[in-house]
Amino acid sequence: MVRPSQRRELARSAVASGRTSIRHACQTFALSETGYRYQAKASAENARIADWLIRLTTAYRDWGVGLCFLHLRNVKGYGRNHKRVYGIYRELELNLRIKPRKRIVRERPEPLAVPDTIKQVWSMDFMHDQLSCRLPINQCHAKLEVAGSF
Repeated sequence: MVRPSQRRELARSAVASGRTSIRHACQTFALSETGYRYQAKASAENARIADWLIRLTTAYRDWGVGLCFLHLRNVKGYGRNHKRVYGIYRELELNLRIKPRKRIVRERPEPLAVPDTIKQVWSMDFMHDQLSCRLPINQCHAKLEVAGSF
């Protein structure tokens, strides 16, 4: 995708060569005439912020724009807007690559052991029986059943 600053330069070069008018160049490159005439106010502070961003991202490779902004604001004392720092960060193309998540390798479960003889394995179940009229079968509402599994 072409950034507006790049489209502005393309339109200016087309107009400077005398091949087309400003209006036609702006329509061709999908740029407003205001955007064509825009001149950024570059300040010395932007250069200092860019310098600090480059230093921070080389020293701390896993820091994104958020941590860099917090460091500049809290440690270095640049009380500027986070959008300004983000704009400089993007202009320098310091964006972190998004790492794909690593998939967890699951081990296959062990097959269940089959008992060799009768009454080697026992199971326990907690049951509650009732009649269709919702009355309990006996006075004890719940009973514990123990049975051999094999």
